[in-house]
Amino acid sequence: MSMKNITKLILGFIFITINTSHLLAQGGRMWKEMIWSDEFDGTGLPDSSKWTYDVGNGCPQVCGWGNNELQYYTSADILNTRQEAGHLVIEARATGQADRPYTSARITTKNKASWKYGYVEARIKVPKGRGVWPAFWMLPEEWKYGGWPASGEIDIMEYVGFEPDSVYGTLHCQDHNHINGTQVGKALFAADLGDEFHTYGMYWDDRIMYFYFDGQPYLKFKNNQKGYTSWPFDQNFYAIFNVAVGGNWGGKKGVDPAIWPQKMYVDYIRVYQIIKDF
Repeated sequence: MSMKNITKLILGFIFITINTSHLLAQGGRMWKEMIWSDEFDGTGLPDSSKWTYDVGNGCPQVCGWGNNELQYYTSADILNTRQEAGHLVIEARATGQADRPYTSARITTKNKASWKYGYVEARIKVPKGRGVWPAFWMLPEEWKYGGWPASGEIDIMEYVGFEPDSVYGTLHCQDHNHINGTQVGKALFAADLGDEFHTYGMYWDDRIMYFYFDGQPYLKFKNNQKGYTSWPFDQNFYAIFNVAVGGNWGGKKGVDPAIWPQKMYVDYIRVYQIIKDF
């Protein structure tokens, strides 16, 4: 067994003991073993049985993926997406081409794996520099309540390069979304976000949602029992990793032309399942 897999087993045990204690104190729930993961121990492209690609620039419906982003997302291009030294690497690159000045990648588990309730976490080192906008987030598999934002969005980690010491956890739904300035979220501050790996996680069940940074909860959102407009999170969500360039938020302070290429590193993603109430 590799050292990384041994570490995975140890971390799974630590996670269950430490974080269960936190949830028990809140009248929460308990997990069993991981039900899905990717350790990115291979070489070449990510495992195609687990990952697929969002491709293009979002046109014609929502150019720039609805946020005026500058990148073109490629499909299965090892320049933008690969496994390397035990990590997933998503690389945003400047091309010098007018029609697609930047390429990057947005990989998802859509139609491969999705989950309703449990705990999802990933260990990530973000890219650096003005204009980068990496994220680890989730969208609904079936859009049960209609298009965005009605069916919900869960942003476990977002980072914008012009704020190098800040990282964000946010959720969106019909009653709470950034279009209306009513999103629910919180910023965390750390000096080494672009230099060190950190673990970003999210737990949810039918009553409550917690966001975690390095194993510690920092944001709580409760189901107010008023229906899908404030809690559309009673359905399966799939995972997404991407690095955007520029855009309404990522490009708020412009894009530094001298920083490219930039890479996001993902050490692993792991999903745990709820098994019993307390």
